[in-house]
Amino acid sequence: QVHLAESGGGLVQPGGSLRLSCAASGGTFGALAMAWFRQAPGKERESVASISWSGREALYADAVQGRFTVSRDNLQNMVYLEMTNLNYEDTAVYLCAAGHNRNSAYFQLFRGINVGAWGQGTQITVSS
Repeated sequence: QVHLAESGGGLVQPGGSLRLSCAASGGTFGALAMAWFRQAPGKERESVASISWSGREALYADAVQGRFTVSRDNLQNMVYLEMTNLNYEDTAVYLCAAGHNRNSAYFQLFRGINVGAWGQGTQITVSS
């Protein structure tokens, strides 16, 4: 089973940028779709973005479309989330997720289906 560890969270001002990283170990990372989710205080967890095993396809939540970019490096077993023009509504714990197996499609993962592993999460706080 793949193990995931996020990093890169922190405090940022509105309009600022951050890059989150998710390091994967174990499992067959290169065959798995990956995704980013977030959970704000008092709210349900929501999907942010997902990416196919190849990195050629991606899906984004409407709230982050055009501001966030998901990417991956299968040689380094890393997934990234580049976030720009951050606003207060982006404040949340951001979690990395991996598909259950090679048959877990990125568009299924985006909907929270066939999740095989979760990271511990990293906090993003947008505040002036």
